[in-house]
Order: sequence, then structure tokens, then C-alpha cells
Amino acid sequence: MLLLDRAAHRGYLNPARLGVAETLDLLTPEGEHRHFAVEDVRGIYFVREFADGYEPERKTFLSRPKLDGLWVRLKFRDEETIEGVVPNDLLSLLDRGVQITPPDLHGNTLKIFIPRSALAEMTVLGVVGIARRKPAAAPAAQPGLFAE
Repeated sequence: MLLLDRAAHRGYLNPARLGVAETLDLLTPEGEHRHFAVEDVRGIYFVREFADGYEPERKTFLSRPKLDGLWVRLKFRDEETIEGVVPNDLLSLLDRGVQITPPDLHGNTLKIFIPRSALAEMTVLGVVGIARRKPAAAPAAQPGLFAE
């Protein structure tokens, strides 16, 4: 977890409580419970392992992402930006934050939850993975009722 003042805290939290509670309960590796207000949080990084490098090495995609969803650019209140992919579900975007898949898929960070209070703006750069529809077949000619 990274706070707005750039202080990092390691630990475990219940991801089901994200976007629901006003405070987050973090269980540290030492077994202590620490509580943080959501408006003080810059981002919650879900990582493979607790290592020093929790922030993604790349903050933007090198080309169009291959993941299905909305390709977005998030701008923090301090003008820093990061790109990611969010599910193409408008109901999930109406929550108290957004959960993105970062550009560096092979890095230590799997997902990042960013509360709305940490963001200045969110821009959709593209929609990825829309199924192409086949053109509708031409309707069959209607037989005449009184054809001879």
C-alpha cells in the first residue's frame, strides 16, 4: 500500500472490502493490524511477493494492450500518470476506485487498486477485445401468396 505522502506499507488486506469501507485494515507481516483512511491511500499494489520493487517498471504500454477491457490512462493529483487495463464494465467504474492491470505483465505487481480520491482524471485510450460481429445474412425472399 502506498499512501499519498509516498510512505509504503506492506501487508495483507481483504480485497473484497476495497471500494466498500471508508478505512482499510492492513495486517502487517509482523501480525499487527493497522488502519488507514481510504482518502489517504494513493494505491494498493497486489504483488506476487513482498520485494522492494512493487511499482511497475513501465507505466505505459509500448503498443496496444492484448488484454480484454478498457485501456485507460490515470492521472494522479500530483500530475503523475500510469496506464492500465480495466474490465469493460461500467458498474465497476462507478465504485470508489478503479482496479487496473499494469502494463508490465511479467513484473511483481499483478493489479493496482487506486481510490478515486487519489485521481485527478481518467481517460479511456481504447477498447480492446471487442468481438467482431458477422454481417447479418440477407433476408430470404418472401414467397408470394398467390404465385402461380
